[in-house]
Amino acid sequence: MIKVENINKTFQEQHILKDVNALFEPGKVNMVIGRSGSGKTVLLKSLVGLHDIDNGSIYFDGRDFTKLKHKDRTNIRKEVGMLFQGGALFDSATIEENIMYPLDLFTDKTYQEKINRANFCLERVNLEGVNNKYPSELSGGMQKRAAIARAIALNPKYLFCDEPNSGLDPQTAIIIDKLIQEITHEYDITTVINTHDLNSVFAVSDSIVYINKGRSWWNGTKDQLLSTGNKELEEFLYSSEIMQKLKSRI
Repeated sequence: MIKVENINKTFQEQHILKDVNALFEPGKVNMVIGRSGSGKTVLLKSLVGLHDIDNGSIYFDGRDFTKLKHKDRTNIRKEVGMLFQGGALFDSATIEENIMYPLDLFTDKTYQEKINRANFCLERVNLEGVNNKYPSELSGGMQKRAAIARAIALNPKYLFCDEPNSGLDPQTAIIIDKLIQEITHEYDITTVINTHDLNSVFAVSDSIVYINKGRSWWNGTKDQLLSTGNKELEEFLYSSEIMQKLKSRI
């Protein structure tokens, strides 16, 4: 479980996150939605420690990440998997080498143990046999699945995904959504996804946090989205193409 309490983040004089509160539960696909510039990407990067917050607290299963020393933060980072927008695979490394990278960085496993783990992760994302291929030899969807394999290499307790469907066609996006959902439920991972894709929200989310102008404006489930009574959220939702289609059917 990840608990966010009253966190603030400014860049120079621009106040991006304003007393944000959120609760992300294990075994659930927790999605963060909001308009471009709302602060959702800054929130995600703050959760993984890429940004230091100005004040407030971020708890990983009761451990206040914001107050930990570097060594103790490293221990939590070993429990984190990260799926970057676009995948962010190393172009000059094979798929196998990409997946083994976090194992090289954070474990003392033998080479054979790392190979075995890489093979297991590739099998889990249905990419058997691509070990010696380079990212450029794979399609966009295959690259994203390889990136998921790398993200779960350390058997993480927490998985962070930044716009996982960015650049993918709708059919491939569905495959990626289902894969993340399956892994989350199967391994009881606390998964946090930053997304603008409302198709994904309605398809696989278990919990939703809506960020509006840097504030945590609403939280709930996909079943509650259409009847929140929240003016700002409804304006955001009904400005999207998918919601226009849903609205016309009601």
